[in-house]
Amino acid sequence: MAEIVEEFQALPERERLQLLLEFSQGLPPLPPHLADHPELMERVDECQSPVFVNVEVDGSSAVHLHVSAPPEAPTTRGFAGVLREGLDGLPAAEVLDLPPDVCSRLGLERAVSPLRMRGMTGMLARVKRQVRVATAS
Repeated sequence: MAEIVEEFQALPERERLQLLLEFSQGLPPLPPHLADHPELMERVDECQSPVFVNVEVDGSSAVHLHVSAPPEAPTTRGFAGVLREGLDGLPAAEVLDLPPDVCSRLGLERAVSPLRMRGMTGMLARVKRQVRVATAS
């Protein structure tokens, strides 16, 4: 995730939104075991668009993040893509140690609305909660 934050910070402000949109195009589809069972996904209520997340933690404590975000919401989908790329495969402890302001470190506050920033923070909070639940058992 730190590399992604650095990538955003290295760009001029106007180009950061374009990078976010590129992340939206890289969000993979859900695997069949989730696509066929939407009840296994958790809605992110902070997002205006219908965004759903599911976290799986494997036997080696690696986090596997799955996100569903509609193509007609490219900014939100971009945030989902950033989180997916930045967190998928990380050890659970690293995901839980992420600072709460990691989303604002992308430097997008002037490019996207505060409501959209709240949505990304909500996505991260859901992911961390699901990791805590998965590692507590």
